[in-house]
Amino acid sequence: MNEKVNQFDDIYLGLAPELGLLRLAQSGLGWKARKGDGLFTVRDADLKRTTWLRAARNFQLRIQLRDGRIVKFDGFQRDDFEKLRDIIKANYGLQLETKEMSVKGWNWGETDFSNGNLVFSVQNKDMFEIPLNEVINTSLTAKHEVMIELGTADSEGKEKNRKGDQLVEMRFYVPGSKAQDGEGEEESNANVFYNLIKNEADIGDAGPGEGIVLFSDILCLTPRGRYDIDMFPTFLRLRGKATDYKIAYTSIIKLFLLPKPDDLHVLFVIGLDPPLRQGQTRYPFLVFQFVREEEIDVNLNLDDETIRTKYDGKLEKRYESRTYEIVSTLFKALTGRRVTIPSEFFKSYHNQSAIKCSMKANEGVLYPLDKSFLFIPKPPTFIPHSEIGSVTFSRVGGGAASASRTFDLKFNMKSGVDYSFSSINREEYANLNEFLQNKKIKTKSMEDESTGRYVEMVGESDSDEDTGKRKRKSTIQDYGGDDDEGESSPDEDFVADDSESDVAEEFDENVSDSGSGSGGSDDDDEEDQRPAKKSKK
Repeated sequence: MNEKVNQFDDIYLGLAPELGLLRLAQSGLGWKARKGDGLFTVRDADLKRTTWLRAARNFQLRIQLRDGRIVKFDGFQRDDFEKLRDIIKANYGLQLETKEMSVKGWNWGETDFSNGNLVFSVQNKDMFEIPLNEVINTSLTAKHEVMIELGTADSEGKEKNRKGDQLVEMRFYVPGSKAQDGEGEEESNANVFYNLIKNEADIGDAGPGEGIVLFSDILCLTPRGRYDIDMFPTFLRLRGKATDYKIAYTSIIKLFLLPKPDDLHVLFVIGLDPPLRQGQTRYPFLVFQFVREEEIDVNLNLDDETIRTKYDGKLEKRYESRTYEIVSTLFKALTGRRVTIPSEFFKSYHNQSAIKCSMKANEGVLYPLDKSFLFIPKPPTFIPHSEIGSVTFSRVGGGAASASRTFDLKFNMKSGVDYSFSSINREEYANLNEFLQNKKIKTKSMEDESTGRYVEMVGESDSDEDTGKRKRKSTIQDYGGDDDEGESSPDEDFVADDSESDVAEEFDENVSDSGSGSGGSDDDDEEDQRPAKKSKK
């Protein structure tokens, strides 16, 4: 005998964006997405309690299972209540309870943790709730303020399916304090709330013995501060004095290991997508600085079998080497990303891998890499070769510009966004220009900034007539543009060559120096013709 099945159309399961069909029968209930393979079923014996309430997407049927889990179905209409109540009572012998929600619009109330949710209530009526499995970070942004960050990755670092707008951050003001047990010192209520969120949302410390290695008190230039880097199998924790971030390895898309031109430090740069957020500020790159000669001795909390099977022998049980080599090696193995190192085709006038310059009011260094340019530390700016339309040099020609000790550089991107760098030592022009020519990047040299006149120099690949020579032509162009950041390119645009070896070997100082080429532009051969002055009578 076939049992009767009741069906409701256009129903959402939890926070999923897909619409589906909800079917209720005596043996249980099931939800199936209209598109795709989404399927969810519950047996009648597992149902414990049902509740009807107002939700963001019309009305919601909330089902509590006997194992403590909560299942939510959104999208019901107001007129569905009586029909749904009768079906649940007839099939499962349960009452469909109604729950009133607070609609006062107040922004102060009380919080509670219930069934995996952070519930905010006003006058004993729930106003909203936040699933704790959506919370990826929390921090104390002020003495009485707690920030929680919501993301799109689960505890394993896998991307969740999300469409449209999404809430990414909330802040709670928690005034007051209370005395600690047995101690005279007081602890702020905000700190108590902060610790509760970490524990309930499972974003605090992992279980004992689960961490692979801990690097303490590492200097970070962007964002500025000192942090502990605690590395786990699928994520890392970045702990500062007032911040605590959980970063999944799947969100790390770029790794750079670059020597600083001072010969004393090495920079390790981590590219993130989505970026790290501190309030309204986004940090798509983390820039760590290490003392070049500093060495450490660490033991990984991994057994030999795990190293051999899970990490294919890419890790070792014990490391005793320079700090930056160990850190970069571990990041390379745990993230599966290549570590980009300086280009062997560029050396500055002082035999360095970068040139000092300024971006607006920020001083830093610009690294010409094999497939991109990278400016650090602030703001970290990534410029792929493939997205560069042309490069314009300013104040490198004759006349008054020849007396200047520095010149300017502007990247004219294909997207229309420009990046300008100033205060570059004039001695760097020849090597930098030769590097651009070798990479087949079109360059232009400004003749007269007052008129916007420049000389265009085209590499060999752009000239059909001249072989080994530059074709020069004069034209008029406005010298301007904005400095908005462009979007980063995919991973292929920044990875090192396929011939790279392990990071420790790659970074040995045996890279061959490329000679400083004769790629500098000569002084202009032609001068503007001016009418002769009339003699005074």
